[in-house]
This record gives sequence, structure tokens and C-alpha cells, in this order.
Amino acid sequence: MNELTEELLDSESVFEGRIIHLRVDTVRTPDGKVTTREVVEHRGAVAIVPLLDEHTVVLIRQFRQPAGRVLIEIPAGMLEPGESPDECARRELIEETGYAAGRMEKLFESYLAPGYSSELLHVYAARDLVPVGNSLDEDEFLEVFTLPLAEAPTAIRNGDVCDAKTLCGLLLVLNEAGRKERNDT
Repeated sequence: MNELTEELLDSESVFEGRIIHLRVDTVRTPDGKVTTREVVEHRGAVAIVPLLDEHTVVLIRQFRQPAGRVLIEIPAGMLEPGESPDECARRELIEETGYAAGRMEKLFESYLAPGYSSELLHVYAARDLVPVGNSLDEDEFLEVFTLPLAEAPTAIRNGDVCDAKTLCGLLLVLNEAGRKERNDT
């Protein structure tokens, strides 16, 4: 793989925001050419597929300014400095849905857009949910609702669910549920 690696020659910070930082890296490509890469630095995030039971998922509706519309999503949030993904997932689940999880299982982790961003997303399934009351961030407005898992494929096909992390999380949980059902018969 070393024959694919780029050598970092210089890095310049262009913007320092609350959520992201932007830098421009100068690199030498494997063929010796020098070029630049624009990089959005992000400290990482979590997303949670909260399952009330094996047939029902808890979702949120939230307006997303970059998309210009209300999206249906699984709960998610950014890692705080020094916070582990597991801790963040438990915190975000409570903050956004008002449920605490008796069991959390890491499903996968994924770079969201590695061509320009360092953001790594850790996705969990939360089970044995207990209502504890939510505590939204000051600037956060959302609606919590439930959806039968059996309706998720239709919601995805109809474009009602079009958020990538939500699509991946729901499809993986649906796949695992289908596999378990096939093995039980």
C-alpha cells in the first residue's frame, strides 16, 4: 500500500470553526507530482439505531440547514474532546430521544466523505431502552417518533429516509433481523 501513499509536504489552516476546521495540505503523489488537498477536519461522531423492541425503531425529525429541509434520522452527535465513542453514543441517545440503553452494540464505523473530510462515524444499535427524559442542546429542535422496522424499506424507497447514516444503520439492522428470522425457522 505504500505505493499509494501521498507524502505531506505542508499544511495550512484556513478556517477554525466550532464544528469543523478547514486546512489545505500540499502533498507529493506517488508519481512525484506536487498538488493540494482541501481537508475538512472533524473530531468524529456517533449515530445510534434505537430499537424499542425487535420490530420498532426510534427516529427523529430535524431541520438540516445544509439540506434545506426536515430529515428523518437516527439520533447522532459529535464526540466531545476526550470522550469515547461508546460514552458519546450513550449520551447522545439520552439527549436526543430521552431513552437510555440497557445494551449497546457497535455495528460499524465509516468515513463519511474521505475524499475531503476526516470525519469517522461510529454506529451503534441500542436495545432494552428505558425512558429517562431528554436534554436537547440549546439550539437543537427535533421531534422523536417511532417507526415499525417493516416500514423502513418503503420509507427509504419513497425518499422519506434519505440520510446516509440512517440508511446504513437501518439496512444493517433489517438485514440482521432477517438473518435471525431465517435461522430461527
